[in-house]
Amino acid sequence: MHAVVFAYHDVGVGCLKALIAAGIKVDLVVTHQDDPNENVWFGSVAQLCQEKNIDCITPNASQLVELIPRLRALAPDYIFSFYYRHMISAEILAIAKIAALNMHGSLLPKYRGRAPVNWAILHGESETGATLHVMEAKPDAGDIVGQASVAIGPDETATEVFGKVSQAAVKVITQVLPDLITGKITRKPNELEKGSYFGGRKPSDGQIHWDQTALQVHNLVRAVAPPYPGAFTDHQGKTMIVSKTSLKGPFAANLDLGLAGIQVVDNRVFGICGDRQAVEILEWFPAGK
Repeated sequence: MHAVVFAYHDVGVGCLKALIAAGIKVDLVVTHQDDPNENVWFGSVAQLCQEKNIDCITPNASQLVELIPRLRALAPDYIFSFYYRHMISAEILAIAKIAALNMHGSLLPKYRGRAPVNWAILHGESETGATLHVMEAKPDAGDIVGQASVAIGPDETATEVFGKVSQAAVKVITQVLPDLITGKITRKPNELEKGSYFGGRKPSDGQIHWDQTALQVHNLVRAVAPPYPGAFTDHQGKTMIVSKTSLKGPFAANLDLGLAGIQVVDNRVFGICGDRQAVEILEWFPAGK
């Protein structure tokens, strides 16, 4: 079997390794150039391709249409997308002789779209996972081919959960590869009405609003904790990045729970929230540090 792979991030590295180990002939990998303005804390697909002597290119989104003649000449059995960030057109997807398959970082149909791990934590979910599905023109809408779930702990950050999701993605692709190699694709419906679509997140979305509940603030902090841009609040004229909070207590007895915002008591820092509950700020630092 021959494949063209669109890939990036840890999921891209792990799943590409699984294809190679299974004997899939990867004729071309399409990845991204690392953004100099982004904190690149994850594995490099381009580096893996260099090590494995796989042809690898980094076109921008507008250049993908120029790949169509080359992809048609390669005539891949499969096109795979593993955390690739650009939309892949229906014209490209149709080139795959058997199927075009995408790995998504949620339990579809939940959390379709961008930043699924961050959104799941933000909404207080206790589990998420990885889903391999058939690619269609509409994002994350095709039939489900494989799926694996992971637990989300109440204090785990997005980075910690993403590590679990990356492992789940490799588990999923490894489980279905024996069938894919024979050309067999087992599908089940992706019941879109049972989930929702979410857009991308911006650093400004990390602002803490102290009128929210303590649980909402805690979930925001762990959903965007570094190496993501981080939740932030103003304190004494400075913007502070809040990277770790706790709901566990015991809290200081003399907190004023009727006054929302930052309170420093007995050399401990607390945030008083709209539900008259406190979060303890365990780690914070000035923005830009």
